[in-house]
Formats: sequence, structure tokens, C-alpha cells
Amino acid sequence: MANQGEPSLRFVVEADDADAAEVAAAEAFAAGAAGLEERGTEGSAGISLVIYAAPERAGAVGAAIASGTGIRCVSGPEPVEAVDWGSRWREGLGPLVISTELVVRPSFAASRLGPGQSEVVIDPGQAFGTGEHESTRLALDLLARLPASLRHGASVLDVGTGSGVLALAALRLGAVRAVAFDLDAKAVAVAKENAERNGLAGAFVVFAGPVDALATRVFDVVVANLLKRELLPLARDLATRVSRGGALLVSGLLAGEAEQVRDAFASHGLGEVARAERDDSSGERWLGLRFGFAEGGMRRGCQTASARATASTTGAATGGRRP
Repeated sequence: MANQGEPSLRFVVEADDADAAEVAAAEAFAAGAAGLEERGTEGSAGISLVIYAAPERAGAVGAAIASGTGIRCVSGPEPVEAVDWGSRWREGLGPLVISTELVVRPSFAASRLGPGQSEVVIDPGQAFGTGEHESTRLALDLLARLPASLRHGASVLDVGTGSGVLALAALRLGAVRAVAFDLDAKAVAVAKENAERNGLAGAFVVFAGPVDALATRVFDVVVANLLKRELLPLARDLATRVSRGGALLVSGLLAGEAEQVRDAFASHGLGEVARAERDDSSGERWLGLRFGFAEGGMRRGCQTASARATASTTGAATGGRRP
């Protein structure tokens, strides 16, 4: 990030949709961008990004942005006054009250917890997931809205964990074991650090690799905060990891993608149980869905509820299994 007093340049990028904006942002940071602001585009479904770069990185950043698809306009680089990114990135970040049981906050924002309320402390960093983005917040909302009978004592799988916030939140909400994975080794390192910071490392396992590394293990709750293009190819793999009577929670979706996602999981015996929606600053509506197996339509090989309870008790006594 740029240091205080260092000159800075900015690009204004207008993207067709959230996917294009995400790709443009990722490419810009990979080329050396120093910071980013997301703004709504009045009267349009598009998203406007303001991307900052130091002068020596401006050429590479501009080229990276322009190479993306779905980018309607790029202006700049334009000079701006020096930005102190050491404090600027903290602006607008504070505690997020997810429910009467859970608060997610950055370490620099204190929060007074209510009776029976616990917290997960996550700072913005190299891995995605602080609770600020609508897709992460929707996944947190769906976790918090699960019946207590499903949350308490549950085993949880966090797919594409990023910062680990969803797995750690599930543990705070009553789960006894969380397994998480990501293809990004940096994200795995960040998730481990966050588990240690929150005192949850003993119940948290994270690894770098694909879902296939889990073999045939099943979980009471599977949560995946992924874009549709990342989620749909994993539909079968995720469905086979959900235990009988369990729940699959997915977010990272736009409202218009609901039918396609429902159809993908319906082909594996999962039906929609609940949903949550949130609008971002540009007016884009994000969607989170909870799926479950219909009575009489459970997939083969699932444990019965009583068998799962017995296995959970046995696992707790032996320390559980790890991938």
C-alpha cells in the first residue's frame, strides 16, 4: 500500500456487473494497485471502481484493468492528493451484529457484547471475508438462522474459506468441529492465523487443496461463499458432503441466478429451504440460499440422525477425524 505523503494516481473503472468488477479489481491488485473504492452507478446496474496506484505502477495497473472483459469505461490515470492508506482502509469498518449470539468485528473496532453474545475478530487483509461484503454477510446470516438443534454440536465444512470467517463464526454459534479449505495457500495461512487469534485453533482444520481431498466425509453444515461460475461445477461434490438432515448454505450469488442454482442442486436431491437477500451500494441484489434433502429423498449413504448423533459423541471423545 502507498505510504502517507506518497503521490498517488487513480483510475475510474465502470464494470458491467459484479463479476466484471471483481475480475478488474483482482487484476489491478495483482499489477500493484494500492487501494480501491467501490461506488454505485446511478441509474445503472453497473459498478464503478476507483483504483489507486503509485506512479511507478500506474502503467501496469492501467494495462491490467483494460485487459478485462465487461469493462465499459476506463479513465485515468488522474493525479490525486496523497492518501494515507494505513488509516484510510479502516474508514467505515466497524462491528457487524449478525445476531443476538454473534458479532464480527475488526481488531481496531471495540464492541460491547450482549448477554450470550460472542465475537469473531477478523481484520481486512490478503484473504477475502470480513463480513463487510454482501455475500459474506448473507452466509453469516444463514448460519445464524439455522435451528439451534443443527448448529449446536455440528460438524461444518467451509468451501473456499478465504479468511476463515464463516468456519469460525459457525464454531462460535455452537459447532464443535470445522474443516475448511481453499486453493489459495495464502488464504489458508491467513485462516490459520485468524483461528489462533480467536482461540479456536483446536476445533479448526484448514488445508490447501480441492474438495476431493475430503474423500467421502460428510458434514452437518456445508457453507460455500462462491460466485456462480465457481459453485455450479462443485454442485455434486457439495451435495455428497451434506449429511442426512444437514444443510447446505450457498452465497456469492446474484438474485437473477437463483433458478439456475436451484436446478443444479435439485438434480442431486437438494431443495431450497430458506433464502436471504441484500442490496449492495450499487443496487445489485445478492442472494444466499439454504438447501436440504427432502424427506424421502435423502441421498444414499447418509447416516440417520441417531447414527450421526452417536458418531458425533464418539468423535468428540476421540478428538474427531481430520482430512
